[in-house]
Amino acid sequence: MGGANRDGQEKMLTEVESAFQDDHNLLVQAGTGTGKSLGYLVPMIHACANGEKRGVISTATLALQRQIFNHDVPLVNQVFQEKMGYQADVALLKGWNNYVCQYKLSGTFSEADALFALTDAGQADSAAPSAMGEEILRVRQWAKTCKTGDRDELEPGVNDRIWRQVSLTRRECVGEDCPFWDQCFAQEARAKAAEADVVITNHAILGITATTDSQVLPDYDLLVVDEAHDLAGAVRNSATVEITGNALLQLHRQFERQGVEGVEDMSNVVDSLNQAMGQMEPGLIETGGPKNFGAALQVLSTMVSKAAKELNTKSREGGSAALNLVKNTAADMASVLEFATQDDPTVVRWISLDRDQIPHLYAAPLHVAGKLANRIWSEKTAVLTSATLQIGGTFENSAKASGIALAEKPWQGVDVGSPFDYRKQGILYVAEHLPQPGREGPSEQALAELVALAQASNGGVLGLYSSFKGAQRAAEIMREKTDLEVYCQGEDVIPTLVRKFASHGNACLFGTLSLWQGVDVPGSACRLVVIDRIPFPRPDDPMIRARNRAAEEKRQNAFMQVSIPHAALLLAQGVGRLLRRSDDRGMVAILDPRIRTRQYGTFLVRSLPDFWKTTDPQLARDALKRLSAV
Repeated sequence: MGGANRDGQEKMLTEVESAFQDDHNLLVQAGTGTGKSLGYLVPMIHACANGEKRGVISTATLALQRQIFNHDVPLVNQVFQEKMGYQADVALLKGWNNYVCQYKLSGTFSEADALFALTDAGQADSAAPSAMGEEILRVRQWAKTCKTGDRDELEPGVNDRIWRQVSLTRRECVGEDCPFWDQCFAQEARAKAAEADVVITNHAILGITATTDSQVLPDYDLLVVDEAHDLAGAVRNSATVEITGNALLQLHRQFERQGVEGVEDMSNVVDSLNQAMGQMEPGLIETGGPKNFGAALQVLSTMVSKAAKELNTKSREGGSAALNLVKNTAADMASVLEFATQDDPTVVRWISLDRDQIPHLYAAPLHVAGKLANRIWSEKTAVLTSATLQIGGTFENSAKASGIALAEKPWQGVDVGSPFDYRKQGILYVAEHLPQPGREGPSEQALAELVALAQASNGGVLGLYSSFKGAQRAAEIMREKTDLEVYCQGEDVIPTLVRKFASHGNACLFGTLSLWQGVDVPGSACRLVVIDRIPFPRPDDPMIRARNRAAEEKRQNAFMQVSIPHAALLLAQGVGRLLRRSDDRGMVAILDPRIRTRQYGTFLVRSLPDFWKTTDPQLARDALKRLSAV
């Protein structure tokens, strides 16, 4: 296919093909620059193009999904067509709301759409009506000529507020009762996926198939999960449900409009729920909450379930689009309430306040590994790949988190290496002389170390911080103490900041979690990655607290079972921002001495590339000066 031979890519191709043929599951760690997408696309298309098997490729992001479909698939298909005389039919499948809705654009959806007006306090659309109208008209014109209705094909794009006005979620869709059903872009995408040899989707959709009975994906035999380190979190997020008083009151109003029986007291029960949630502290619900909290939820669950059944009967007898929409919404809320009211210790519930201090109730499964094992890994032949699957130098943590280790089917882990010579291309500097980071943010010594390193490097600094406050303080001190160009998360959208950072060449960019993963700045513009502290999870995170509690109940060390693997994975992702191609050179500076002084530091370092290591601050600054002079 052109380009240089890559030993790691060839090894990956062989391993993936073997897994498909021998029917075993496979974890493949493929370092940056390996070319892993071609490493799994070639055997996938080879196995599926003849129609005997069907495959699914799942990605962590829509951006990667788009890159594979628009760039990598055409390249592989072209070679197969030239060499073998055949190619695969590949389809792209996204969530329903990624496609423009013809019904909404027609202007005749207003009755049904009234249910979904943003009535939560603080959520009213602030865009000027005339500006919003002009944008919607532009989308309408685009929809007349586009072939897919995919949001990604709209250039220039529109913001989320505008897109909500022209799209629907699956539950909001009225289905075959829609007058535009035969022109539905989302339905057409699913029809194409049903006929395709290979479907490219994302982890959110894969999560729906693993945790619900929804048949979102067509039947398939082979599965590749790219960026597999994100899978468990994505699946858990897709299974997380949200309950608000305002959503329930909206639903009650719609019940009354449709003449639903037995809901006369629903608003009073919702008021009781709101009162109970208002009395509860934000965070994990550990004791069940106030008495009226659980009672109100149970009553609402029964009430909404009965209403959903009544609406379903009315819908079968014939009804309007509004009736079908309320029916779908009621069925969705009934399942949400049923899940949230389960007497099940593996359902995690918590309260969170929005920006207007309105409480929201969330519920999520504590474990997703078992469902993935039973519904996917035991049934399909799966390949999971990422640059960061060996946590602490072993695949065991990734195998347990993903559920691969729980499946009936055998699995193996393979590290195909990296084209980079890490010890020649990179330095890992741990500032062992600094004080241990505290909760109050970066210490004065750590800030002074940052300034010294940045000046020695003459910029080219990507600062990865554990808190927004810390990133802001770092940017502030850099502007105060140096003449370097400094950007900070929050001053513009992330893509714009990254683009400015990359094009400048000697700038500094500071931010939090959004910059730890996915930022790709090859070349000398990113020659110094500074990490302020080990990225342990927040101790007040409800899911982390629940996982800690579950580990302790099993008499396990919660810190080592939960916090350390979490930190190791994120640390590896952050360190991975440094080297993006084979001629890159640079340094990762970790301003947290615990990497060296604590026993768990060895585990963390084993999760990182094998850089040349030092704790000598003068040696680090001298090396940076040499790098900046090249």
